[in-house]
Amino acid sequence: MKVGFVSLGCSKNLVDTEMLIGKFKKENFEIVNQPKEADILVVNTCGFIESAKEEAINTILEMAEYKKNGNCKFLIATGCLVKRYKTELEKALPEVDLLVSVDEYDKIWSKVQNLLGQKTKSQNTLDYMERCIATGEKTAYLKIAEGCSNHCTYCAIPAIRGPYVSRPMEDILKEAKRLASLGYQELIVIAQDTTKYGIDLYGVPKLAELLEKLAEIEEIKWIRFLYAYPESITDELIEVVKKSEKICHYFDIPLQHVSDPVLKKMNRKSDSKSIENLIHKLKKEIPDVVIRTTMMVGFPGEMQEDFETLYAFVKRAKFDKLGAFQYSKEEGTPAAKLPNQVHYKTKQKRWNVLMKLQEEIVKEKLQEKVGNTYEVLMDSASDKYWIARSYMDIPDEDGVIYVKKLSTSGCATSSCATDSCKAMIGKFIKCKIIGVKGYDLIGEIVDE
Repeated sequence: MKVGFVSLGCSKNLVDTEMLIGKFKKENFEIVNQPKEADILVVNTCGFIESAKEEAINTILEMAEYKKNGNCKFLIATGCLVKRYKTELEKALPEVDLLVSVDEYDKIWSKVQNLLGQKTKSQNTLDYMERCIATGEKTAYLKIAEGCSNHCTYCAIPAIRGPYVSRPMEDILKEAKRLASLGYQELIVIAQDTTKYGIDLYGVPKLAELLEKLAEIEEIKWIRFLYAYPESITDELIEVVKKSEKICHYFDIPLQHVSDPVLKKMNRKSDSKSIENLIHKLKKEIPDVVIRTTMMVGFPGEMQEDFETLYAFVKRAKFDKLGAFQYSKEEGTPAAKLPNQVHYKTKQKRWNVLMKLQEEIVKEKLQEKVGNTYEVLMDSASDKYWIARSYMDIPDEDGVIYVKKLSTSGCATSSCATDSCKAMIGKFIKCKIIGVKGYDLIGEIVDE
């Protein structure tokens, strides 16, 4: 039978999807990319905020159409949305043949076999070592922990994914070495909070040590880590990043806010002073550091002066990357019960103002890059450009560098069919920045 997958939400969810693909493949199912060809369609859902829930429902309904107009015989929904609303989904979506929540992955294959009427019982385990990577030939995510124990008042993740559980370091390193042996040269370390890695297993945080051991794997060229909470970014971690040639000078720090009253209501562990000090320290210790963050506007009780504090901070800090989102009132979270919920029009206005500021900051930041030379990874190609990333960019989130094709490449179409052009994909090359294109850069290859 042929199986197609749709993965929604975060990179952590994508790793689960990759393990699901690996399991189906191990059981001799054929994996297809076109939904119309699939006998079985699997939608791995996100249920984090309202917009993600809407996207998940719409995607499930879209895939259900292939039961009418395609080959699809069975539709399976998995993931976070199923965990939050399984009973409701069973009633609302009769088109779905099987619902499997994230806490049922240890039973998933038995459920699939029962659905298909198969008698042979295989192991249920989803194995990191059998993942089918869906992020290209050179880049792979490396999930080091599951769940979260931070209990921010706006967040449903602990209720969905459970408490923070670190993977043993030896298991992570074993998987990383396998990925390296398969040709992956960029590892992106992820968890709901990477900086808490190891505390539950070893009694102390172990992210710095893990990164050092990953850097010892010869074939790996770039290492990144995402979702580093500010209160847990230690001097040791900064020093490890600073001195390593493989660990990208890139910090992804979800700050959410900088007004102390708002941070307290969010149950965040940082305050405005410690955040200011951290940003200053990172820029001082690692002059070429790239800092990415997320901010939330419209949290319950956020006053105009709180927003102005946030705005002023963003204007001072000049983050290289900043994403903002409007507070989403999620049932079951403490923040949903807080008084003084902010009107949606006010949230939208504040979001617009903040993003307009960041747009101007990004324009300034990108212009500063013109004339600089960077090592970049060639990810793909169009008719006129190779599309690349430097240490400053994570895939699918940040900008890209459009690298002008050499006149000798002979590539005239977006199919990039020539051998010389295809051979460039997956290579690391030197690139000089010669211009700016929106949120992206334009570059040209520099002769070694």
